[in-house]
Amino acid sequence: MARRSVPVLKQLLSNSPILNQTRSVTYMPRPGDGAPRAVTLIPGDGIGPLVTGAVEQVMEAMHAPIYFERYDVHGDMKRVPEEVMDSIRKNKVCLKGGLATPMGGGVNSLNMQLRKELDLYASLVNCFNLPGLPTRHENVDIVVIRENTEGEYSGLEHEVVPGVVESLKFCSERIAQYAFEYAYLNNRKKVTAVHKANIMKLADGLFLESCREVATKYPGIQYNEIIVDNCCMQLVSKPEQFDVMVTPNLYGNLVANTAAGIAGGTGVMPGGNVGADHAIFEQGASAGNVGNDKLVEQKKANPVALLLSSAMMLRHLQFPSFADRLENAVEQVIKEGKYRTRDLGGQSTTQEVVDAVLAALD
Repeated sequence: MARRSVPVLKQLLSNSPILNQTRSVTYMPRPGDGAPRAVTLIPGDGIGPLVTGAVEQVMEAMHAPIYFERYDVHGDMKRVPEEVMDSIRKNKVCLKGGLATPMGGGVNSLNMQLRKELDLYASLVNCFNLPGLPTRHENVDIVVIRENTEGEYSGLEHEVVPGVVESLKFCSERIAQYAFEYAYLNNRKKVTAVHKANIMKLADGLFLESCREVATKYPGIQYNEIIVDNCCMQLVSKPEQFDVMVTPNLYGNLVANTAAGIAGGTGVMPGGNVGADHAIFEQGASAGNVGNDKLVEQKKANPVALLLSSAMMLRHLQFPSFADRLENAVEQVIKEGKYRTRDLGGQSTTQEVVDAVLAALD
């Protein structure tokens, strides 16, 4: 029997389907982890039903192991109905469209009620460049983590004397701990504390003390501090210098929206709110277009942010392969130019984006 030459053997081996298989490290579930999970769904106001409807279509097409318990909640309600709160407490996870917040008049925000009653003390917004979506800056990948239940933005105010409003400040230690823990678990290299301690010496001074103390427990993560005024200037001039940013409540809202605008717009940035026991996933940065009647009439609400937030939710629920599929499909749609904005030849309808994502899933 003739012996094959070494080059021929090498060629045959290189073409072997068995030897060419790539072996990946996979997620090993515990028995029963594939059981469908209930998720509370709040479509919300304005564009909310459009974008949550987009998520429902994609989840159904993916056969994702979740099912929704839908509740109608609107921003003009006095409070979130108790049956909705009970559903979130039971399911631990909620997906939410925007809820309109009345201006003034002493009417409480339902968004704040959810955060306070469920103790969702950490808000997370991921602002990053998406290939195919033109932006002024490149290499932007910022995670803004802000305290979510205390401070000026939380509505925790009382009148000391008529006309003088004191805003109560916050549980800074646990938000600092969460920011460093997030950076550690996600292989992030730097945490920046955003503050105004030069003026708010007691409250923001406490925030910085907490951040510095927690930073000593994570020697592998670089830590620095920046005054919020300078932070905003640095964000619009050199955003790639930032990695994880941890902030008090009000500053974080401003910083997250600024970072989102720089990275591609609030309509494409995912986010969520998390506490020890519960999590609510929603559009990451300001849903200022919640009440945009024109978008609703034209059915051109952008579902990308909530689709990516849903991928975060799937990973939170320990369904990582479904999260990867969804993220990859959305990124492919944007990269291939199938997602259009007003700056890219006319804005896509919500359904056009959904259809493109569904095609990318195949």
